[in-house]
Amino acid sequence: QVQLVESGGGLVQAGGSLRLSCAASGRTFSSYAMGWFRQAPEKEREFVAVVSRSGRNRNYLDSVKGRFTISRDNAKNTVYLQMNSLKPEDTAVYYCAAKLHSFQDYAPTSRADFGSWGRGTQVTVSS
Repeated sequence: QVQLVESGGGLVQAGGSLRLSCAASGRTFSSYAMGWFRQAPEKEREFVAVVSRSGRNRNYLDSVKGRFTISRDNAKNTVYLQMNSLKPEDTAVYYCAAKLHSFQDYAPTSRADFGSWGRGTQVTVSS
């Protein structure tokens, strides 16, 4: 099972940017589709973005399309989430997740699809 550690969260003003990183260890990173989820206080954890093993397929939550970009570096065992034009409603704990799968272009969006999770990093956007 892969171990995941997120970093890069913090406090930023509305309109600002942050880049989250998720470092993976334990199993072959390139065997996993990688996703980001977030959970705001008193809300369910929701899907934000996913990138397939190959990097060819990406899916995004509608409200972050055009503002967030997910990418991966298989040589560094790391997945990134570049977040631009941040809004107060983006405030949440952001979690990295991994899905082991044989299909290189598989890019799932359901929380139930992911078997490995990090502990999360807090992102706070002030108005």
